Amino acid sequence: MRGPVPVDAAGGGQGRPAGGGRPPVVARAALGGPAGAHPVSTVGAAVRLPLPDGTLERYALGAPGDFSRPAAPPACRQALAAVHVVVDPLADPPRIDWEATLAFRRHVWSWGLGVAEAMDTAQRGMGLGWPEARELIERSVREARAAGGRVASGVGTDHLAPGAARGLDDVVAAYELQCEAVEAAGGDVVLMASRELARIAAGPDDYARVYGRVLSGLRRPALIHWLGPMFDPALAGYWGHDDPRAAMEVCLAVMAEHADRVVGVKVSMLDAVLEVEMRRRLPAGVRMYTGDDFNFAELMAGDDRGHSDALLGIFDGIAPAASAALQALDAGDRARFAALLAPTVPLSRHVFRAPTYHYKAGLVFLAYLNGHQRHFHLLGGLESARSVLHLAELLRLADRAGLLADPELAVARVRPVLALAGVD
Repeated sequence: MRGPVPVDAAGGGQGRPAGGGRPPVVARAALGGPAGAHPVSTVGAAVRLPLPDGTLERYALGAPGDFSRPAAPPACRQALAAVHVVVDPLADPPRIDWEATLAFRRHVWSWGLGVAEAMDTAQRGMGLGWPEARELIERSVREARAAGGRVASGVGTDHLAPGAARGLDDVVAAYELQCEAVEAAGGDVVLMASRELARIAAGPDDYARVYGRVLSGLRRPALIHWLGPMFDPALAGYWGHDDPRAAMEVCLAVMAEHADRVVGVKVSMLDAVLEVEMRRRLPAGVRMYTGDDFNFAELMAGDDRGHSDALLGIFDGIAPAASAALQALDAGDRARFAALLAPTVPLSRHVFRAPTYHYKAGLVFLAYLNGHQRHFHLLGGLESARSVLHLAELLRLADRAGLLADPELAVARVRPVLALAGVD
């Protein structure tokens, strides 16, 4: 039984953070040992978690979900997870832990999902620079070939210093430099939004010119990513309009003119009505990839006029449940598809709550709880962007969704984080 449980002698009771009792622990490995080695509670997976009123509850974790890996990627939907990077916090300055980062991508592929590489989930523009992103893309493409996985990689203009672009030609050249690097590595391009283009564009025509030139120069068609200002405030007014529907018209016009160079569009506006409206007007052969981490379940389910595929940051944290849901949909069981995704929606809405761009901290916390990395650290110290209350609720919601693969490990992992906030 998961959830708050009655007070007992071993677990202590509710109260303010103070040196109360806790279950005895048998240590399997010292801190910093191999990933997966962890202390095991001798009285079950329970932990004292803070509540908004300043008190504590003893929370008992339930059993993990019964998710099975698929024999092949889903046939019913295209599904990619935008994935995070694992940092090496013992380096100075911190750098990417390549072994752990690539192991996480193998984990995602093992669930039949594709990987969207070096995008905002990987802290692109928030700690991950282009030189590191380029190496990440090259390594992931090689790893995908070996693992038989799919990878699409983010291309932007972020190697330009803020304010460096003097005109549209500079933006086009920046896009082309990164496109050439991705295609030379054998990767597929996700054309990300450009902060520099948002800064200098005089209106919709400038967006049309830049995207037209970049798309026309690609070896293979690309996926366009429309990222809303809730994810990156510097992208406010993208496509030349503050009004999302006016902006949508510009994006649709660009895709209509270059439909043979576009495989799809990822819309990250957190507006399900807008996405459905846009989906119904896409040029033939262009797919809608939902980037709506609030409403993805209903958008992927679709209606009698179509559905969305998925390129989602939340799939980084819910890959097993997402895979199981897609397996059910492949089998024609729409009810099970909905039931499996239903408990992941509150989790996703919590992870992506405002300020939305701090969602990376929640995804890395989930990876830490599940043993995919040995620490809770992000590039630039972004782990501090979310409160302990936020992280405690994230643990509860992940547990209710069956997404803590080893509850005892999750308890052992969360305790040091809580201890830093005075929860003993």
